[in-house]
Amino acid sequence: MVSSVAMTATDTHRTIDALWRIESARLIAGLARLVRDVGLAEELAQDALVTALEQWPRSGIPDNPGAWLMATAKHRAIDHLRRERMLTRKHEALGHELQMEQQSNGGRLEASADDEIGDDLLRLMFSACHPLLSTEARTALTLRLLAGLTTAEIARAFLVPEATIAQRIVRAKRTLRDAHVPFEIPRRSELAGRLSSVLEVIYLVFNEGYSATAGEDWMRPGLCEEALRIGRILAELAPREPEVHGLVALMEIQASRIRARTGANGEPVLLMEQNRALWDRLLIHRGLLALARGEALGEARGPYLLQAAIAACHARAATAADTDWVYITALYDELARLTPSPVVELNRAVAVAMAYGPAAGLELTDQLAAQGSLESYHLLPSVRGDLLARLGRYAEAGAEFERAATLTHNRRESRLLLDRAAACRRGGS
Repeated sequence: MVSSVAMTATDTHRTIDALWRIESARLIAGLARLVRDVGLAEELAQDALVTALEQWPRSGIPDNPGAWLMATAKHRAIDHLRRERMLTRKHEALGHELQMEQQSNGGRLEASADDEIGDDLLRLMFSACHPLLSTEARTALTLRLLAGLTTAEIARAFLVPEATIAQRIVRAKRTLRDAHVPFEIPRRSELAGRLSSVLEVIYLVFNEGYSATAGEDWMRPGLCEEALRIGRILAELAPREPEVHGLVALMEIQASRIRARTGANGEPVLLMEQNRALWDRLLIHRGLLALARGEALGEARGPYLLQAAIAACHARAATAADTDWVYITALYDELARLTPSPVVELNRAVAVAMAYGPAAGLELTDQLAAQGSLESYHLLPSVRGDLLARLGRYAEAGAEFERAATLTHNRRESRLLLDRAAACRRGGS
């Protein structure tokens, strides 16, 4: 009997954890609309979670757990406003409105925020990714509020101390509160810039999962999954924004390769050497649909739609030899004109090398090396090493691979680069 009760309590807590991951963003978003403070909204949501952890193992999980959490949190909001003696006219009206709603519901515990939950989630995304915050703070706050990750989970994902992440989140919420940042969807005149900030954070999270910058693991798929989940929600909330669909398409197609990107022992497998039978065809299909939706919305393609189009070229190629590198080069030309950067130029050099030969690509990387802007970027010597090896210049290639290995902070990638350097010393075998 004791074992059975313990198991039931354990199962209930697991269910609550899963529900929190699903419901927390909706809950915080709805509360933030009411109290106009993201930090306070999260605290109220956490209070409701604690209450659920205390009550549900004894009383059972309610039929509509999300509505139960929202109703409980809104009661906490009323209590908080009273306790802090913040009942101005606005707060009195709010408290009366919430009380009347609970009475009129007849105990059904429906959440008033349901009708506006889409707009609330969009407001929460724009708040968490506000330009007032640093990129690191925006990333941490987004994962906390929208993905429902704990501070410890975020810290493990980015290989930084938990205290560092906690400080970033606390400071971010304080910054938003002190600056009186409105909990609203930006006006049309501001939307492009603010949306760009949201997309940047989502893609940063995805990229850290797809190609981990540090640590032992080549990838952290959990981060990719969270970025994709947030991106898909954003696409539903902002269906008329081409670049939102472009980012989702890019992430779907990139994520389709995750199983093929590592070998049996976790070692990296590069794109041209991957077993394409391991690529997830469903994710590719979803990505191509998102790409088509984005391209249908506007005449000019933005940076995410262009990158998604490049990823689609790889996805459509049955084998590595079938890849249309000439078209990929043209897409990189367009991307370089739109958002010129040394990293884009390096990727363009790879495409040029594949389309027109390694010597043509090497010439472009020589120019990048002379500029010095990618001096500490490990992929520049890595690409140069690959091109030099293809030209039979193995001694130079080996030196480039060794230099790249000293610049990367990812141990799996470092070992791959050192293995390639060793192969060059053996004459490319």
